[in-house]
Amino acid sequence: MAKKCFYCGKHPRSGNTVSHSNHKTKRRFMPNLQSINILVAGKKLKEYVCTKCIKAGKAIKSS
Repeated sequence: MAKKCFYCGKHPRSGNTVSHSNHKTKRRFMPNLQSINILVAGKKLKEYVCTKCIKAGKAIKSS
């Protein structure tokens, strides 16, 4: 399964690691995703949700 936020669709971005000598190599910027149990249409699902969506209250946690 791809690392993608269930609510906002945030996913890994690509960029460069730049050394002191300005040598560039490819890298990935990973979003801060947490695997949590959420309620969706009254059903309990375990999905990846970014911390921004958790803080904003978009994800309703279920136990």
